Amino acid sequence: MTRDSLRKTSITAALLATGLTVSATASAAPQGLYSADELLDADVYTQEDPERSIGEVEDVLLDDDMRLRALVIDSGSLLDLNEKQYVVEADQFKVETRHGERIEDIEYRVTLSLDAASLRDQPEYTDGWWNQARESMRDAWADTREGAASAWETTQEGASTALDRIGQALQNAGESAQKAAE
Repeated sequence: MTRDSLRKTSITAALLATGLTVSATASAAPQGLYSADELLDADVYTQEDPERSIGEVEDVLLDDDMRLRALVIDSGSLLDLNEKQYVVEADQFKVETRHGERIEDIEYRVTLSLDAASLRDQPEYTDGWWNQARESMRDAWADTREGAASAWETTQEGASTALDRIGQALQNAGESAQKAAE
């Protein structure tokens, strides 16, 4: 594998890990770095109608690890969506970079894997959603931490038991060898 292809593979892996994917129609190489400022107000399209914007990016939501979790899409008054803001998870959109050579020229295009009707089914970005999502993320982190601590304790107990058994087996083998030698 060449150095260039290894670099491109690493960049693509990093993009996938953060939830951003590059469209086949995007620039030849993955962008590798994205500007949240430039992503705000990017036009949003659906796969079913890639020529008609259904809104724009209103906000970028990050988790505790500062990874992209979701975008907030402002539907404006398009498609009878009643000027609502919807939360779209990272696995339901892709970002295409256009004019990425100079930071002041960067433009992003966001394409949803959802159709307009499915966008209506996404959670609305409200105080209630925000508080519930934040609490859910906090609980998930606490559960993960408790599960990891429990797994570590179980591993330590298992290793200790195995070492005790090995020690006992060695002691028994030694005693048997000593009796056979006598």
